[in-house]
Amino acid sequence: MAGKAEARAEAARLMQAFLDAGARAVEADILQPAETLLDLYGEDIRARAYVTNDPLRGEMMLRPDFTVPVVQMHMAGGAEPARYCYAGEVFRKQERPSARAVEYLQVGYEVFDRDDPVAADAEVFSLFDRLLSPLGLRAITGDIAILTAAVRGLDTIDSRKRALLRHVWRPRRFTRLLERFGGLQPQPESRQRLIANLRAGRMPEAAAPLIGLRSRVEIEARLAALVEDAEAPPIPAQQVAQIEALLNLSGKAGAALDRLREMAAEMPAIRAATDRLAQRLDALAGRGINVDALDFEASHGRSTMEYYDGFVFAFHAPNPDLPPVASGGRYDALTAVLGQGRSIPAVGGVIRPGLVADLKGAQPC
Repeated sequence: MAGKAEARAEAARLMQAFLDAGARAVEADILQPAETLLDLYGEDIRARAYVTNDPLRGEMMLRPDFTVPVVQMHMAGGAEPARYCYAGEVFRKQERPSARAVEYLQVGYEVFDRDDPVAADAEVFSLFDRLLSPLGLRAITGDIAILTAAVRGLDTIDSRKRALLRHVWRPRRFTRLLERFGGLQPQPESRQRLIANLRAGRMPEAAAPLIGLRSRVEIEARLAALVEDAEAPPIPAQQVAQIEALLNLSGKAGAALDRLREMAAEMPAIRAATDRLAQRLDALAGRGINVDALDFEASHGRSTMEYYDGFVFAFHAPNPDLPPVASGGRYDALTAVLGQGRSIPAVGGVIRPGLVADLKGAQPC
């Protein structure tokens, strides 16, 4: 494996390429406030980040990535349009013994531009493709917006749509919810008993003292939502099958686009997102990308950080045990969350310079 010196030399080369592309170099503190990340991702982030306590600043996390602090910096007063680049260590826990590093260098490039988001997608991807092309990597693309549009178009109550959208990035949980909301899986017995009591007007442990952070009003609202869910009709079987077919869609980008257009005839909710995919492929082709050879997976990006909400991509080495050499995507909604009422379309990506150095070292002379 490449040492830190080789990884830093590769990081410097990539940073120079990003600077040449018009980016401005920025920094981000290694210790980040945990509150922001917990608000964005909930307690799940604790399984992936190193958490500590500061006597003055409260709960802090070792930087799990750069995107959130860069977005915060830009939304606090960055000029528009803007391009940023950065390099530094990030820290990720591993749940089991693995060859994957828990601390590694990351180099990134981010574009904030409201004029032509499709062109910005193509700019970022084509720049990464050019920088990584000597390594013979496999590029995979996807589009989270197509899946989320399909969920929003389901014939069901809003609370079910919100639950599915919340778990888009947890594939197994998403599938279980879809099957339950579609009537394919029964309610757990404990929930059935609870619903029966609620329908009979018996609030569970109504006189019990409150424990935890939720108020009694919040608890009662949650119980009312459970009753609403139990009384709602199942999601139509045809729509469940359409979501499952969408999740399983993969192939070359052009063929996938043709299939999505066919699916849009029965799922009109995905038509606008499919049109954006077509525009993106045209923009990529205009930058020299062979879109006929480009892989597309509708489920791609569902196991990454949860802020991606549109175009997503990754570059993989032939060794399946290695993490992606590079990855990225569009995160428009994140800018709205961190922008305190302001938002701007944004897209970016990161490269692992240590992996790039390893792969270069493994190439025959």
